[in-house]
Amino acid sequence: MTRETSTVSEDLSAGDSNASSDADLARHAEKMAKKKAARDKIMATKTDEKGLIIVHTGKGKGKSSAAFGMIFRHIAHGKKCAVVQFIKGAMSTGERDLILRHFSDLCEFHTMGEGFTWETQDKARDIAMARAAWEKAKELIRDPSNSMVLLDEINIAIRYDYIDIGEVVDFLTNEKPEMTHVVLTGRNAKDELIEIADLVTEMELVKHPFRSGIKAQIGVEF
Repeated sequence: MTRETSTVSEDLSAGDSNASSDADLARHAEKMAKKKAARDKIMATKTDEKGLIIVHTGKGKGKSSAAFGMIFRHIAHGKKCAVVQFIKGAMSTGERDLILRHFSDLCEFHTMGEGFTWETQDKARDIAMARAAWEKAKELIRDPSNSMVLLDEINIAIRYDYIDIGEVVDFLTNEKPEMTHVVLTGRNAKDELIEIADLVTEMELVKHPFRSGIKAQIGVEF
């Protein structure tokens, strides 16, 4: 094969490749256009707004972390919000320190618990603290100036019957202001709560460093 013939062959091959590439790009563009049209059609029907009941549950890590992400979104948009922590004790956490130091005008923060039940070893005191936290939660939710209220680890208090699930469901169903978002976190969310919720996410545990002897670390767990 002469050099000239080889060059022509290479040029033809490159031309075929470019044509194939152009065809692939055209098919991709057409496919994406159809997806966008379908998506736009769906989104055109989503016009309602309401205050959501949001539940983060499951054995996996991230329930409170995800909830605080929404709290910080509210703060970033200048919207008033509030946090009530039902179980976690008085130990310093990054999110609480940041909110109290810089955003207390936008976000009330109430740590009402004294730690996990195996730490306090005082059921009557745990019940009293959980009830006080629930009363504070209701007060904050009733306040129409609060756009979101996070009830951190309330599911644990409900699980141990420190707070009656029927009372929680009745309040959220009948007394929560229409446009107020309420986020409830903690393992073992009751079926009754899941039933009335608008958004439920179950965090699934796949791996956790605790099982390998690694303790909770600053900036990750707290």
